[in-house]
Amino acid sequence: MSKLVATIVLFFLAVAPAFAAEATYAKIQTSMGDIVVELYADKAPGTSTNFLQYAKSGHYDRTIFHRVVKGYVIQGGGFSQYFNERSPRDPVAYEGDNGLKNTRGAIAMARGGKPGSAQAQWFINLRDNPELDHRVTDLGTIYGYAVFGRVVEGMDVADAIGERETDEGGPFDAEVPVEPVLILRVDGVEFSNDAD
Repeated sequence: MSKLVATIVLFFLAVAPAFAAEATYAKIQTSMGDIVVELYADKAPGTSTNFLQYAKSGHYDRTIFHRVVKGYVIQGGGFSQYFNERSPRDPVAYEGDNGLKNTRGAIAMARGGKPGSAQAQWFINLRDNPELDHRVTDLGTIYGYAVFGRVVEGMDVADAIGERETDEGGPFDAEVPVEPVLILRVDGVEFSNDAD
């Protein structure tokens, strides 16, 4: 029995650094440049894992930013440039109450009307958006949008995407970039920010 336990411990010690590196950062390669995000797997474990699983499966490859609101958010992860919707998996559990805020540079999950309805789509905040945060008021709980990371490199790229001219497109009657901005792929990466 002790040999089995020792083998299991050695296995996890060998693979733990790979899992940690994989779950720490992701590079979003776009047609306008790269955006690197740090993932908060400690505070949003389910959401971070969900994002990385979609990335690994190629779900985000050759999708578009289909919603761009100047000075607010850029959103993608669900549609091809021909507005074919990618089939998502089951929703991920709600983690919007993790204490993380929708501040400038934060990446969060888009969702439907219910708190536990986030699937594949995500957005990057171009400004502080406290109205998107989870909070409890005297009227009850206001469910927010689960933040699971922040931009550590390429915020200038996100801002530039946010400046694109928009109009109607596909099933959307507004906020679609007139000239498509592609998400070429998303990869888990190791990253070192020498400026820190």
